Amino acid sequence: MSSQTCTVTGIVLSAAPVGEYDKLVVLLTKERGKIRAFARGARRMNSPLLAAANVFAFGEFQIYEGRTSFSISQALIQNYFSELMTDFEGACYGQYFLEFADYYTRENADGMDFLRLAYQSLRALSVPSLSRTLVRYIYEMKVMVYGGECPQTFERFESWNLNPSTMYALQYVTVSPVEKLYTFTLSDEVCAEFGKVVTWLRERYVDQRFKSLEILESCL
Repeated sequence: MSSQTCTVTGIVLSAAPVGEYDKLVVLLTKERGKIRAFARGARRMNSPLLAAANVFAFGEFQIYEGRTSFSISQALIQNYFSELMTDFEGACYGQYFLEFADYYTRENADGMDFLRLAYQSLRALSVPSLSRTLVRYIYEMKVMVYGGECPQTFERFESWNLNPSTMYALQYVTVSPVEKLYTFTLSDEVCAEFGKVVTWLRERYVDQRFKSLEILESCL
């Protein structure tokens, strides 16, 4: 078993109960993209995986491959994002971010960009001075950029008569590294325009409805 054991850095995208005491978690990892793995006994009160097998948990996971599936043997969690878990609106945003990442990521693929983006975006949700609406639009657009579906130029929107600040924000998010994404603010008018473009792009490129987004929008 040890020869098939490895350590991955990742975040729990989703977790579902299996049987009486286990959980099936979906991890977004730097090394292997998306992984589905069992957390055996994670629902027992004395389990060392009790907290690690929950949505938002970010850290290092030791996994091993069995005949038909992966299992988590140990975890060293660096951030539980507990501030989001105790904030209903923040949790709704966070759940949507993870569901959107789940849609775009694949197994056995490099997940570095998507993982870094998800982590930094969840952190941004916890910054009081940042508009969560703007964080959402930035996140959605950057995920589409990493997914290869967002245009690199925005000439098609010239007929929309967008504010120059909106056009600048679109270009900035497209080319900027993750660490620089959440370093600006927009006026309400410009943010609304920015969101209009991002929503148009999402509806054009994404062929799935997200339950978490429906819940989020019903609460705002």
